[in-house]
Amino acid sequence: MLRKLKIFLEMIKFEHTLFALPFAFMGAVLGSVVSLNQLPSWGQIGWITLAMIGARSAAMGLNRMIDRTIDLKNPRTASRAIPAGLLSLTEVLLFIIAAFVVLFIATAHLSNLAVKLLPVAVFFLVFYSYTKRFTWLCHFILGLTIALAPMGGWVAVTGNTNWTTYVFYLSIALWTTGFDIIYSCQDIEIDRKQGLYSVPSRFGITKALWIARACHLATAIGLTSLFFITDLSWWYFAGLVLSYAILFYEHSIVSEKDLTRMNTAFFTMNGVLSCVVFGFTMVDMAVQFR
Repeated sequence: MLRKLKIFLEMIKFEHTLFALPFAFMGAVLGSVVSLNQLPSWGQIGWITLAMIGARSAAMGLNRMIDRTIDLKNPRTASRAIPAGLLSLTEVLLFIIAAFVVLFIATAHLSNLAVKLLPVAVFFLVFYSYTKRFTWLCHFILGLTIALAPMGGWVAVTGNTNWTTYVFYLSIALWTTGFDIIYSCQDIEIDRKQGLYSVPSRFGITKALWIARACHLATAIGLTSLFFITDLSWWYFAGLVLSYAILFYEHSIVSEKDLTRMNTAFFTMNGVLSCVVFGFTMVDMAVQFR
């Protein structure tokens, strides 16, 4: 059973929850302060964490199941659990159902609006995995899907949204879009061979990297605007400066001629960035509420 658990965790890349979870917490904290002038409770944070684990697990399980034939034909992904025969479709399907149950239970303990918006989130979680079959905008749809985490955190504790919510949402959506475009550059030849759609396969690696840079520039503008439209102070701004340095470094180590440092650019840098932005936001809030 421990071996199976390890395979499941590897299948869904559980450690990658680190990308979105800090921003979900940030959405909860920022929304609660902006709308209610208070910090979220530990109970709310706990249910948000559980909802994120359920959503992430269901989404990755669905992606692996839906893309199993595509993964089998790609040397980089052929060793994944389903194409390698380590997990059966029945086992993965049961895992997905269990993950959705966790998501539904956790959401039911949060705001009414979170419950009402849950079908929208489920739709995006399912729909994304099919988009690479018909549009190179799949990266943008993934961004809109992942960014439901910070919006969900906000909605979970406040029960409402405002235009600040959407600035935050679009900023994280474009951040996700940018690093997904970078990551997909390594599969450009396989995508073209299989007739799959992506920004690199449509425009080439050079243009794809410039599109990713444009997405991250828009992210920087969006996150900076939060400094001016909320009560966030210089602690938050200091975190932004550090996170922009991380983004700059991420782009500096990847080029059309050298994709060898892809894992550093994709996994390490983006995980650090989300923790930095959230960490400095929490310091900012702690200073204000001391």
